[in-house]
Order: sequence, then C-alpha cells, then structure tokens
Amino acid sequence: MTSLAKPQVPGQVKHYLQFSDLTREEYEYLLKRTAWLKSKFKSYETWHPLHDRTLAMIFEKHSTRTRLSFEAGIHQLGGHAVYLNTRDTQLGRGEPVEDAAQVISRMTDIIMIRTFGQEIIERFAANSRVPVINGLTNEFHPCQVLADIFTYVEARGPIQGKTVAWVGDANNMAYTWIQAAECLDFQFRFSAPAGYQLDSSRLTDKAAKHLTVCADPKDACKGADLVTTDVWTSMGYEDENTSRMKAFQDWMVDEELMAVAKPDALFMHCLPAHRGEEVSAEVIDGPQSIVWEEAENRLHVQKALMEYLLCGRLE
Repeated sequence: MTSLAKPQVPGQVKHYLQFSDLTREEYEYLLKRTAWLKSKFKSYETWHPLHDRTLAMIFEKHSTRTRLSFEAGIHQLGGHAVYLNTRDTQLGRGEPVEDAAQVISRMTDIIMIRTFGQEIIERFAANSRVPVINGLTNEFHPCQVLADIFTYVEARGPIQGKTVAWVGDANNMAYTWIQAAECLDFQFRFSAPAGYQLDSSRLTDKAAKHLTVCADPKDACKGADLVTTDVWTSMGYEDENTSRMKAFQDWMVDEELMAVAKPDALFMHCLPAHRGEEVSAEVIDGPQSIVWEEAENRLHVQKALMEYLLCGRLE
C-alpha cells in the first residue's frame, strides 16, 4: 500500500502546539474524522494511510496514556513509532533543541513531544521540517482536551452553547479548555482557591466572552453540562504538594457538587486520578463518570490529528 501522506514543504509545515493552532472548521472535520476512524477500529477494519511513515515520540515527562495512544495509533494507521527519552539521548546531555529538531525531523515524518516548558516545543517546531504535536507541556495539553471534547460530543452531541465547569488548579488543562471555549463557542467556568487563580496575562480579550471565574466551586458546577478536574499537584510541582493539599481541600468533586450540575451532566478527569483528593470515588466510579471512554478517545483523536497533519483532509 502507498502512503497517503503529502510531501512536507519546510516553512509551510502545520504544527499542533496549542488548541488555538486550528480553526473551528478544522475541529469540526477532526471530530467527524475521529468518529469514522473509531468506527473502523471497532469493526477491525484495516486503514493504513500512513503506511511506512515514522512517528518520533520524545518524552521528558512520564506517561502512560500519551505513549500508549500515540504508539498504538501510528501502528493502526500503518506506520511505526520510535520512543526517545531525553535521559537516554543527546538532548539529555545538553544538545541544543534546535539541533535535535533538525536531525530528528530529517529522519522521521511526524514528531510528538511531552516536555516541561512550552518554549521548548516552540523552539523545536521552529526548526522542524515535519509536523510537531504537543503531547503535554506545563502550559497546554491540547490532545487531551480534544479527546475530552470528542467524548462529550459522542455522548451528548455538539458542545457549542454548553457549560463546562472546571474545579481545580489553573494548570495546562484549564488554559487549554479556555482556548477550546473561545474556538468552539461554549462557556467555561473556572473555580480554584485563592492563590491558584488564572494568570490574566495569558488570557486573550476574547476569553471574557466565554470565561467565568467562580470563587465557590458550587457556583461553577450549578447547571453545568460537564464537570471536570485534574490532580491538584501536577508534574513539576511536587515540592508544593503539602500546601496544595491544604489549599484545595474544599475543591473535591463529590456527589454534592455533581448534584448541582444538570441531571445528565458528565464527569471527566484526564487521569491519573487520586480518589479522595480532587474527586471522590463515588463520582469517578459512578454513573455520570465517562473517564474510561475519555481515556480511550485519546487514541482515536490523535489518529485523526496525525492523519490530518500528514495527509490533509481525506473524504
């Protein structure tokens, strides 16, 4: 079989470094494409548009879902993956990011990076000859939010005009959800304790139309269509764990919070979860939770994303 991937033109390569990198029209295509690819997966139908293409996966942060979903995904599209950990490569010995990008992008067809600072992936993409995907940075987690949105659409229909409640830290997920609300036209309510609020310098003027900050998590969840959260201490902030546990103790998503959301509201968590901290066992293991479908859908949305970045639109 011949690959459907198109030749990449240096300087004209499309990357996916944050949610705002794509348009609403592109997301509408990706959501439909994801459903199609998932249907083929469930029917055991072979689809290899990326035959003989190579994905380089560069990890500086630990991972379960990101590695598995990207590695399985590229195989299911007919390609293969190469796992690179910065501790085992020259990147871990001080090789400039720009030099690594030049070399790795000449030997592979697409690159996924899971690292700390967003500026690292921006520098890498600026020197890459092939598409670069953000597998997670401190600032953004676009693939996860794309999977979350697909999961909501799959279960409830269009997310436009709906209300998403975020209960927890002002982390990479929260900022990505804000970009998604701006792009896809839904409301995002954010609630965190004092000292862990959003950085207004990172918000666009457009955010005001879609963002509501709530001091009380109950106000954020009231009438919400989707309630979502994340761990209180993300990777890289372990030194703050004790103070965070104390500050966030009233921000656990429990049955009381879910009771003020809409009766058919869904609960999501990007995982791994800590039952009894950011979410109660009754909620994450309860009937409104859709976290396992959400986790699986990382696989399918990332297949659609890789296919799109390399092949363009396929009908």
